[in-house]
Amino acid sequence: MRDTFIRTLVECARADERIWLLVADLGYSVVEPFKQEFADRFINVGVAEQDMTGIATGLALSGKIVFTYSIANFPTLRCLEQIRNDACYHNANVKVVAVGGGFAYGSQGMTHHATEDIAIMRALPNMTVIAPGDSTEAALATRAITEWAGPCYLRLGRGKEPVVHQLQPDFQIGRAIMVRNGRDITLIATGGMLHNTVQAAGRLAQQGIEARVLSMHTLKPLDAEAVLSAARDIGPIMTIEEHSAVGGLGSAVSDVLVQMGNSTPPLRKLSIGDSFLRVIGNQEYLCQACGLSVDDICNTAHDILAHSR
Repeated sequence: MRDTFIRTLVECARADERIWLLVADLGYSVVEPFKQEFADRFINVGVAEQDMTGIATGLALSGKIVFTYSIANFPTLRCLEQIRNDACYHNANVKVVAVGGGFAYGSQGMTHHATEDIAIMRALPNMTVIAPGDSTEAALATRAITEWAGPCYLRLGRGKEPVVHQLQPDFQIGRAIMVRNGRDITLIATGGMLHNTVQAAGRLAQQGIEARVLSMHTLKPLDAEAVLSAARDIGPIMTIEEHSAVGGLGSAVSDVLVQMGNSTPPLRKLSIGDSFLRVIGNQEYLCQACGLSVDDICNTAHDILAHSR
């Protein structure tokens, strides 16, 4: 996703001279295409994420569209106060981009695990939160946030994520994408979990279970109508996310479903739980350790359907 993001940002910058890119001492072999073509709109601030966000806000308040870019927690948690007080309070056109959502940098330990970022960014007033499911969505999301007024958070994978969309979908901020329709259960995924979810839906279909799959790329504003429609038309819902159980996709969907009162359908949330992971390994290993594999999704779907009949 990160290479797709840079390529798309370069294309957008060619058409709009207001676009700037700020990085915090990283991105070598990734951000060079932007730096080489737009040296006067590129700043490497060094290991100073707080300064990066403050500079970005100043530029944005001067009429620029400014992207800040760094690994996992560094462009979010390390400079959270600046994002809140500078970018969000002033509703500035600052686009915070984190590469390596979830366990993408798994072997480097919890300091590099972006597992609470969605919850924290969702809590900030004026902030729009987007986690594309593959490189196709990443390109569309990058274009969309350049045209979206106000601060945005774009959560990317590290790279080499499988492509889910063979055809370009209709991408709109705040509108889920129906990747697959079904009648028995709805699987709602965000970010890199989309691929596993689609794989699980295919396996469930072979077992006689037709699952609707929604790519909930926008966590804020959430597509409440897509959630409510699935609840009314189908019933059981599962959310799948590479994120803490607190404050992420599952929590957002729960907030919507509570509006239904006594008619709320069964909901099961697959996440990494509310704890730090004490094991080390690559992204696939850590996701399996947290119960986010294709097998886990299928087994949970069977369980929720068994208990809802």
